[in-house]
Amino acid sequence: MTRLLHLDASPRPGRAGTHDHGSHTRRLTHHFISHWHALESDAEVVYRDIGANPPQLTSVEWIEAEFTPAEQKSESMQAVLADSNALVDEVVQADILVLGVPMYNFGMPAAFKAWIDNIVRIGRTVDFDMKYGAHPYVPLEHYVPLLADRPRHAVLLSSRGGFGFDRPGPLADFNHLEPSVRTALQFIGIGGFHDIAIEHQEEGGEALAASTESALARIDRLVESLHSEMAMPRLSQPA
Repeated sequence: MTRLLHLDASPRPGRAGTHDHGSHTRRLTHHFISHWHALESDAEVVYRDIGANPPQLTSVEWIEAEFTPAEQKSESMQAVLADSNALVDEVVQADILVLGVPMYNFGMPAAFKAWIDNIVRIGRTVDFDMKYGAHPYVPLEHYVPLLADRPRHAVLLSSRGGFGFDRPGPLADFNHLEPSVRTALQFIGIGGFHDIAIEHQEEGGEALAASTESALARIDRLVESLHSEMAMPRLSQPA
């Protein structure tokens, strides 16, 4: 059984194509999950809407609690980290992260950055020790991604007001969303990274419609490819 973490970061509550002023990224994540369920009806999906309920921001209290040794953490420190621990647990348990993240001002929404800051945790998702060398996922000396223990994938589904943000497009150097998310997730050991985006949102009309249909078709192909890949270990296991 595949375990998916479905996360929406858009503050828009509805889905484009279904609701007035709905979110394009929510449409994409819903399409991904629906297609996956069509192939694997018993797949486990954990849903978190950080667009409606953003994670807590990093605070002085959070930092003090995070960097206090476990045996010295007070009850109040444990309470400060409780929400972050829940977010980390969801990522650790997932096989595939399905992330709906619109591009805001060339990068990620604040709610999604808060999520990243809550799941990159020393001792939980990444480790640091001077005895370590470089790792294939993160060629940084002394860091070890703790989620590299088994194959995991992240699927970043985005929407953009303009167009040309994919290479070799003219605005590729202005795209700070996919590169930063890929870096953070690979830093903690999520080796598979896939991104699909809708463009022309501000222009609308036929350009937006064509981009949307292209994105939905690419999602279908990605779902089928990932599902086949995830099924292989299960098929190879002895009865």
